[in-house]
Amino acid sequence: MPRSHFARPLIFALLIGGCAWVAGHTQTAGVGDKTSAPLALPSEKHLRNVRQLTFGGTNAEAYFSADDKYLIFMHQGEGVPCDQMYTMPVDTPDGKPATPKLVSTGKGRTTCGYFFPAGDRILFSSTHQASPDCPPRPDYSHGYVWPIYNSYEIYTSKPDGSDLRQLTNAHSYNAESTISRDGKKIVFTSTRNGDLDIYTMNADGSDVRQLTHELGYDGGAFFSYDGKKIVYRSEQPKTPEQIADYKDLLSRGLIRPGNLEIWVMDADGKNKHQVTHNGAANFAPYWLPDGKRIIFASNMENQKDPSGFDLYLINEDGTGLDRVTYHPDFDAFPMFSSNGKRLVWASNRNGKAPHETNIFIADWME
Repeated sequence: MPRSHFARPLIFALLIGGCAWVAGHTQTAGVGDKTSAPLALPSEKHLRNVRQLTFGGTNAEAYFSADDKYLIFMHQGEGVPCDQMYTMPVDTPDGKPATPKLVSTGKGRTTCGYFFPAGDRILFSSTHQASPDCPPRPDYSHGYVWPIYNSYEIYTSKPDGSDLRQLTNAHSYNAESTISRDGKKIVFTSTRNGDLDIYTMNADGSDVRQLTHELGYDGGAFFSYDGKKIVYRSEQPKTPEQIADYKDLLSRGLIRPGNLEIWVMDADGKNKHQVTHNGAANFAPYWLPDGKRIIFASNMENQKDPSGFDLYLINEDGTGLDRVTYHPDFDAFPMFSSNGKRLVWASNRNGKAPHETNIFIADWME
């Protein structure tokens, strides 16, 4: 994830034109041999019975269905030049890894897949309507920047990819969408009013409301399990130089990553408060089922290493910081199962090729 001086942007999973972009080595997503090497370190006391679910390519943002039986995630690899959306069962009768199933159109770039709580539909963003080709890479002559693709619109379909319906038509960046557990409200990030802000809308795309108004990037939002609060990441330029740089790049469809902090607000946008204050790159926040704690990824202890991201727990008030992962490779994009007994996340651990990112699942130990 971002920080001010990343010189090797393809080493780890990054937010780029959506929830995340995983770039680098390409292989086919599918079933691989189970490894005999330990998948967790002794210091990772919260993780037990770790299993690797994908093998090869770059895979990220795996999110549970509400019944915890399926995952939806992004994959890029051999024959898949930019991220597409896949689903797979968490468990199989024979215990072997499942074969992922393509559920997006296979065109353009997709991001931010999520299941509707009833399990009858999925949610994701895609650029396929603007072009079947992958959107262009960002112009790094401006330094290390992310592209904000105005061709991203939010879609919903049945879990098999059929009955595709477009929810947004704002001709702007519309992505990073997730849905409340009662199935009524979708939260997402959009540039429709000229800045990167968080919005909500009904599950059918109606009644769009803007929740953040501060200059800067706000995104990666998730509802708490009871639907009363939203956790998100935010980067707000402060100095005149930072503000000028931010506005200039955004006018070009770009943003320059800097420090991201974790924030919480009520579901209507009120009572915003900052959770982290470490000046690092903090992202991918997700609520624990208890509604009091948040798990997130950060490079707070290893900012000199481009892959130095680990998972941490923190109380909503910013106290009780607890490190979860200690592996020297990238760990991010965590999500808990509905009962809080399992954790799924993306990691570079156990990769067979440079920068390979796979999905892992573990039993959660308090």
